Amino acid sequence: MEKQTIFELIHMMDQLTNNMIIKWNKMFEENLGISHILVLNYLKEHGKSRPSDIAKALGLTPPSLTHLSEKLVQKELAIRVVDQEDRRIIYLSITNKGVEMVHTAHEKGKALRTNLFEALSEEERQQLLTIYEKLNHSLEK
Repeated sequence: MEKQTIFELIHMMDQLTNNMIIKWNKMFEENLGISHILVLNYLKEHGKSRPSDIAKALGLTPPSLTHLSEKLVQKELAIRVVDQEDRRIIYLSITNKGVEMVHTAHEKGKALRTNLFEALSEEERQQLLTIYEKLNHSLEK
């Protein structure tokens, strides 16, 4: 494949991702970004966790996670929990309000993607599905 074509594909993928994030942020209206939702989703899936483990799993720096978690705690979407065995260890845990927020964020994202894919014909959707399957398979090697 020609280098120019690969560059165009990468550029177009990045542009689509950025536009989707911008559109999602406008739809979501909760004054939270994607990173906040990723942290909440991690907590929802893994339960109370040490901030360093969350940062590592999501590819964030510890200072970034500290900033994100502060906002989540302020909005009562997460709480800090002190380890009873070792009081120096502090965990982050999701609240019921946080679980609801993750659900809302997923629903908004699902609606956004549904609208996006409705712009394609059935044949184009099938082609795109085949392409995504192939790309995912190549990443699993």
